[in-house]
Amino acid sequence: MGWAIHLHLVAAIAWIGGAFFMFLLGVSLRKKEDQDAVYPRIGPIYGYFETAALIILLITGYTMISNNGLLDILFSNLSNEVIDSLRIKLYLVGVIIVLTVIHMTISMIRLNKEKTPLEKFFSRGSSMGIFFLNLVVLHYAMVLRDIL
Repeated sequence: MGWAIHLHLVAAIAWIGGAFFMFLLGVSLRKKEDQDAVYPRIGPIYGYFETAALIILLITGYTMISNNGLLDILFSNLSNEVIDSLRIKLYLVGVIIVLTVIHMTISMIRLNKEKTPLEKFFSRGSSMGIFFLNLVVLHYAMVLRDIL
């Protein structure tokens, strides 16, 4: 598990740190002109960076689950604190992936173009969902680390 946990932690820091940065950027840039000047430039770079971090998280997470013999147990009826916490974490990761696809699709399609009100709703909603669910996933990562 040595290399996988280290890569997983670095990718998690990048993923969650990037989300914090973009959240703070969104809160601090109140003027539409400022947002229009910043987001088209930084958004694509951030999107590719975060996609790479998410892919690393998925690969290393799968590797750690598989190497520790937990893959079969996850799909069984077995229930204990470790397995239940891991299942919750993985369900949340699934939701985050869906929200990320929604957000990135809207953002890339509408790069340098005005979003419709519905696109703004789903883009901002998915972004906020990702941000807050990241914190919950981080909580479950700490729960699992405490147990193990």
